[in-house]
Amino acid sequence: MEKCIKPVGVFDSGVGGISVLRELVKQMPGEDFIYLGDSVHAPYGTKPLDEVRKLTIDNVRFLLEKGAKSIVVACNTATSAAVARLREMYSDVPLVGIEPAIKPAVLHKKDSCIVVMATPMTLKQEKFQKLMHNYDNMADIVPLPCSGLMEFVERGILDGMELTEYITKLLGSVRRSRIDSIVLGCTHYPFVKDVIQRVAGNRVLIFDGGEGTAREMKRRLSEAGLLNNSGKAGNVKFINSLNTEEEIKLCQFLLTYGDKN
Repeated sequence: MEKCIKPVGVFDSGVGGISVLRELVKQMPGEDFIYLGDSVHAPYGTKPLDEVRKLTIDNVRFLLEKGAKSIVVACNTATSAAVARLREMYSDVPLVGIEPAIKPAVLHKKDSCIVVMATPMTLKQEKFQKLMHNYDNMADIVPLPCSGLMEFVERGILDGMELTEYITKLLGSVRRSRIDSIVLGCTHYPFVKDVIQRVAGNRVLIFDGGEGTAREMKRRLSEAGLLNNSGKAGNVKFINSLNTEEEIKLCQFLLTYGDKN
């Protein structure tokens, strides 16, 4: 029974993975969670592959040393760069990464135009390229690099004129009348989903991978006999590499904000 009260470790390059954490809490309310955000080194999406891989491995090791029984890599860039290596290193640990929710977007409407908003690093990685090419003959998939968007969330800016103008310019590079759906390929982006929706228009559907990732972690914990079914509500502990009171308050705010949206 001891192993069942250990926490689930959740890692992201900053605060964006809290969008995944909120789904994990919804689906597994009895679990304890440790959320580690590496905001000191954010954004990961503009860094070299080797640096992202090292940072990710170091941070996952930190969570395991803190007693995590499983790991969610709640960062698309980190998943692309390091999840395969992590599975080799920790083959006995339930470990789930996140990937852009292209499949549900493709299956929702035949021959649609799907814009994938993500960091430049995620879009360049072989993992993403393979995922995208799996659906080449089923949809028109348009990768859209979004340098700078995650920084709005890191600063706690989730709406307003500056953000609206940025997203308007970003989506302006794609003929908006063609877009059927948008896939949010970075865990920061669900926090600005309302602004993206407003700019793109209500007819455009928006997909993100947080719910599916949480569902997969729940399945793996259950299979491993590690799912906490005590019936007691779990706790969430936030750790951030910036180690400031302001950053922890932002994390707590985003978890609440996520629950409301």
